[in-house]
Amino acid sequence: MNKPTPLSDDFPALSRRRFLETATASVAGAAMFTGPNLLLGQVKGANDRLRVGVMGLSRGKGHIKGYLDVPNVELAYVCDVDDVRLASGVKYANDRGAPKPPAGTTDFRKMLEDPNVDAISIATPNFWHAPATIMACRAGKHVYVEKPGSYNCDESRRMVEVAKETDRKVQMGTQRRSYPGMIEGIQKLREGVIGKLKYAKCEYLGARGSIGKGKQGPPPAELDWTMWQGPVPDAPYKDNLVHYNWHWHWLYGGGEMANNGVHSLDIGRWAMGFDFPERVTFNGGRYHFDDDQETPDTGTAIFDYGRENGGLSWVGSSCHRRKPQSTNFVTVYGEGGTMAFTSSNYSVFDLDGKEIGKNVEKASDIPHFTNFANAIRINEPLNQPIDDAQTGAMLCHYANIAYRTGGSVQVDSKTGNLVKGQVDAKKLWARTAYRAGFGI
Repeated sequence: MNKPTPLSDDFPALSRRRFLETATASVAGAAMFTGPNLLLGQVKGANDRLRVGVMGLSRGKGHIKGYLDVPNVELAYVCDVDDVRLASGVKYANDRGAPKPPAGTTDFRKMLEDPNVDAISIATPNFWHAPATIMACRAGKHVYVEKPGSYNCDESRRMVEVAKETDRKVQMGTQRRSYPGMIEGIQKLREGVIGKLKYAKCEYLGARGSIGKGKQGPPPAELDWTMWQGPVPDAPYKDNLVHYNWHWHWLYGGGEMANNGVHSLDIGRWAMGFDFPERVTFNGGRYHFDDDQETPDTGTAIFDYGRENGGLSWVGSSCHRRKPQSTNFVTVYGEGGTMAFTSSNYSVFDLDGKEIGKNVEKASDIPHFTNFANAIRINEPLNQPIDDAQTGAMLCHYANIAYRTGGSVQVDSKTGNLVKGQVDAKKLWARTAYRAGFGI
């Protein structure tokens, strides 16, 4: 039986002021891995209470709400590197009726050190996803991690390996995999409702404003800037970066492709039954504003799976909704018609455009969190296990590599590796350096 890897002490310790406790923290040290729930491969019983810690308290508030709606789940911790957001997260949990106030901490390693915590739920920026998942798995915790789950291809591969090595349940937060309407739609495609599938088109239209041009300076007192950066080598604080605009900087994020593209591409890939493509192109640019954003606000990515298999595309326009243009979240084209997915359900049309079937299910994240809890308790199959999830996330990474290196990359469809050559593209496969204590 493998034993969890001890946590690294290389990362700078946080001051006592920044560890905010609203409930009694469990012992650490030598006893940190002795809890029976941490025996690798052991499955909890159906009636066992599941204790969860949530990391990152913007999207993490959605996690809090989700877990509070799953029977017999205790919100043990909430964590954020911003004192104000941390206090808000604790209050949010209490206001929503948490039976027991969660402990609050700005250092997520406190949750890893608690032997009574079963799972960590990660809703941080992308660059934290894989390192935090890997650390949590090695500490014996199961993991729910938000999309895209990884910052680059190397992280994608490594987190899948570690989840397997440690025998941990790791679910990615592409929650539509648990929506009844989506599941039903995919099943109907499998049954041949529109015949042989040829192509899927994914779309995202938004109306984001300018992020302006930020100024470097000291971070606000409530923010632990070093811990916010976490795995990323130190860079100056800039006043238009935190807490959202990091998405549009290559050092931290993957632009709209990794932010929203990952959701629709996952459905398109699921519908088509695709794994790795043969060729990926992504062209576009930053057209709408002269500001600090480095990633494109407009672009089209095409994923070619070969003539016999079909293709997949993503069209994004972050700063212009293109009204009155009508779009679908995902449109799947078959020899006998079309299936149009909204964000939570679908409609089916024949070749003449006549509607011949539909689903009107409303969206809810609760089934995805419930599935995660059931996987831990009774070994129910995960609806979005990390290995399949990262096959989808790799599409986003390929596309961003293509955009940054001339518009196109060739992929080995059997292995998912980049085809030999493509030197510039391969330089973006992995991060060149990590902060001490957070390497993958």
